[in-house]
Amino acid sequence: MAADEPLVLGIETSCDETGVGIVRGTTLLADAVASSVDTHARFGGVVPEIASRAHLEAMVPTIERALKQAGISAKDLDGIAVTAGPGLAGALLVGVSAAKAYAYALNKPLYGVNHLASHICVDQLEHGPLPEPTMALLVSGGHSSLLLAPDITADVRPMGATIDDAAGEAFDKIARVLNLGFPGGPVIDRLAKEGDPDAIAFPRGLTGPRDPAYDFSFSGLKTAVARWIEAKRAAGEEVPVRDVAASFQEAVVDVLTRKAVRACKDEGVDHLMIGGGVAANSRLRALAQERCERVGIRLRVPRPGLCTDNGAMVAALGAEMVARNRPASDLELSADSSLPVTDPHVPGNHSHGHGHDHDHMHEISKENLYS
Repeated sequence: MAADEPLVLGIETSCDETGVGIVRGTTLLADAVASSVDTHARFGGVVPEIASRAHLEAMVPTIERALKQAGISAKDLDGIAVTAGPGLAGALLVGVSAAKAYAYALNKPLYGVNHLASHICVDQLEHGPLPEPTMALLVSGGHSSLLLAPDITADVRPMGATIDDAAGEAFDKIARVLNLGFPGGPVIDRLAKEGDPDAIAFPRGLTGPRDPAYDFSFSGLKTAVARWIEAKRAAGEEVPVRDVAASFQEAVVDVLTRKAVRACKDEGVDHLMIGGGVAANSRLRALAQERCERVGIRLRVPRPGLCTDNGAMVAALGAEMVARNRPASDLELSADSSLPVTDPHVPGNHSHGHGHDHDHMHEISKENLYS
């Protein structure tokens, strides 16, 4: 580990995890996470106001824990990276404000980075530098996207995305219908292992010859599964929970892996990276491995702890920005709840037209006022 590699702290607060990570180049030194998921569980989903408040309380202790874990002092850092979007506006604002405060106090460069690009970049911490281009399948509670990244710091291209529900949302909703609690991913994964994935033929969305090749749709599947369960209950029959979980999960991962492998073949990319919270799903990992091996594609999936939201992924992308001399953000950086994936980072005003950011800031604060 060379001492001249950039030492960067990353802050992630796009949803209900307060993540702080510290990396040197592509080496992970600290990964501290404070989750408010238990607080949301009784509401069956993430409550933005509760998430923002939890970030506020967890922020400083989590940063201090990460610095201690890494065995460094804040003044040793070469930069501070933070998720500027996409995510929940109020939650993002907490992270962005904290990052600005630290960057200002320590006189260090600030990098506002994209949540989705960070999910791709985190794989560098486990499997070394990303190949260029990288084909990435990102699946989480809020996103299901196929992305081609010739350069993770500057050039990320959307190949396809979900046109309705994200895969993670579908898992949560089916878990709710089955009374399995929140979040739904881990419990469905566990029950599916004891069920038969071929027991029920659930629909595979957008897989017809005339459907968009790389887009996803899970809302029809979700409805089909819910109706199937309701019909069973209405007939007074017992719902085979394990078979439903396995068959539903199979329908999701079948489509995800099929489209991802097809995109690799079409673009002539010989490996596939899978990231995001749903990438922790054991069946998705197994089926992707099987299908990639069959056609000679190398699969890269970070360990489950790095798939879910964390600060390490933000630090990883920040370190890459520093290493490639990308322009830093300025202290007027604003949180952007719908930051497009085509913007891996938000450079300061000195590197692009003025005016735009200010309006954006106004929009966001106004939105927070009423939400």
